[in-house]
Amino acid sequence: MGGHQIGLNKMGIFKAYDIRGVYPSELNEEIAYKIGRAFVSFLHCKEVVVGRDARSCSPQLFEALADGITDEGSDMIDIGLSTTPMLYYAGHGREAAIMITASHNPKDHNGFKMCRRDSIPVSGDTGIKEIESLAGKNMFSKKTKGKIIKKDILDEYIDFNLGLMDRMAKDKLKRLPKKFTVVLDAANAMGSLDHPKVYEKLGCRLIKLYCDLDMTFPNHEANPLKHETLAVLQKTVVENKADFGVAVDGDADRCVLVDEKGGIVSADLLTALIGKHIMEKHPAAKILFDLRSSMAVKETIEKAGGKAIMCRVGHAFIKKQMKEEDALFAGELSGHFYYKEHFTTESTILTVLKAIEIMLEENKPLSELIKPLRKYYQSGEINFAVKDKEAKINELEQLFGRQKNAEVSHLDGISIDFGGWRLNVRPSNTESLLRLNIEAKTKEKMEEMKEKLSSILSKGAP
Repeated sequence: MGGHQIGLNKMGIFKAYDIRGVYPSELNEEIAYKIGRAFVSFLHCKEVVVGRDARSCSPQLFEALADGITDEGSDMIDIGLSTTPMLYYAGHGREAAIMITASHNPKDHNGFKMCRRDSIPVSGDTGIKEIESLAGKNMFSKKTKGKIIKKDILDEYIDFNLGLMDRMAKDKLKRLPKKFTVVLDAANAMGSLDHPKVYEKLGCRLIKLYCDLDMTFPNHEANPLKHETLAVLQKTVVENKADFGVAVDGDADRCVLVDEKGGIVSADLLTALIGKHIMEKHPAAKILFDLRSSMAVKETIEKAGGKAIMCRVGHAFIKKQMKEEDALFAGELSGHFYYKEHFTTESTILTVLKAIEIMLEENKPLSELIKPLRKYYQSGEINFAVKDKEAKINELEQLFGRQKNAEVSHLDGISIDFGGWRLNVRPSNTESLLRLNIEAKTKEKMEEMKEKLSSILSKGAP
């Protein structure tokens, strides 16, 4: 491949969970080609499934990546435009897979999410560093060129997800006197491909927001965690008396639901709701929740007879622990929901289908189902710039960890539970930041500790 030479280490595009950077200054065709060769060389794979999002630079990066993969002797299965969950579906039972996407990042970004056999993620701890090293050395020998095989999986992927939905719920949907109404905000991104087909096949009334593919993001960022992006969705749900709304991120592996009153349903409470639902069909099942989640998650799952297991933040850690624990489901505060029946990977479609099942079985609107779970007061995640992340965490342990009734955990950063309130402070994997989360039984206690901890974490900022 021709092009300008850029040191691969210089731009810091090799992250903890994926490869991501600005196109073309940080990530370009030459680097994509080298990554393709390095990926195949590292995994010694004979086939790689590749999907891509609709960013303007994705076709160029795809061509370069395809050249690298096939020049290293591997065949490439091209599934074309896809969501990341579609890529996981296509990659199950295959040797390796790569999704070309920058998820919710701005339009000038792009990147690669990489998986080994059966959609197991390749992370910084399990291969990204080695791929970076191989790509940087660029010492590849001549191989017999692999071939490219095109495969359209959209319809079979839709049918696969619908096949996982409870049959009685499907039948009840058809018998409703008034059509079940869903508002979808796809943010002009990849959820436009699959989500509409699901609701239409179910016979729902679908109201579309920003479902034309345009990854310059002309209406709003493709990041539903930023609540300002949900304003139009909330208004549309209420005005149309919809049953709920759903917003998906750029590659449709994260989602946020909005109830019929326009209220935002936090992902941890949705984890509790879905976890309880799963318990009804699979008593004593294991459910994972990330350590930022409300105490209501653990309480709800255990009350339903399940085993609630806390896990680290990050999809690579969660998927690994799910396999080790043989867990059926996991939820992350960032809006990632993982299912064993979806190959221990994320599915926003299945998350919506579970929500519909629960609403039909309980014969209650989403707001009423979520209301009993809103038991505690949370700060939300607050970021602090610090010079020395480890020293600041040690300082917090000295100040709070030795207090009476303090239960300390180092699963991810430091978590301390005092019974009436708890905190977690964890380091960012990519920046000099500490991320604080506080939860308490009273709003007053939460506000008091937020002020106190913010003061401590702000001292000595760079």
